[in-house]
Amino acid sequence: MPKLFDRLNIKKEKDIKTLSDFIFIFCRENHPGETKSIFPIKDGRLLKVLGNESPVLCSDCQKLLSHGIAKLLLCSLDPKPMCKKCETHCYAPGYREKIREVMKFSGLYLVKHGRLDLMAHYLF
Repeated sequence: MPKLFDRLNIKKEKDIKTLSDFIFIFCRENHPGETKSIFPIKDGRLLKVLGNESPVLCSDCQKLLSHGIAKLLLCSLDPKPMCKKCETHCYAPGYREKIREVMKFSGLYLVKHGRLDLMAHYLF
């Protein structure tokens, strides 16, 4: 049986990096008083995707990132569509609403703080 990280490709790597960055922004801005720890990464390829730096997140955001990475890696569609445009929703309902909230907040945060360069990088 192939390992989960054997399913990494360029598109999924970019999606994982974007997901990680958006969850990091959301956690930093919305959970300042929470106890945070380094997101545990056991696979060197995933660490490389994240820029050789694990994000520091609260436990809820770590669970959301873990769920998101797993769902991205398990996606059988090729080419993988954007999750919001996909006909097959693989996120669990609670996670689906939370990831929408994270993406909306972090996207608006980047725009409001003049980081259109980052938005362009994430979108293209």
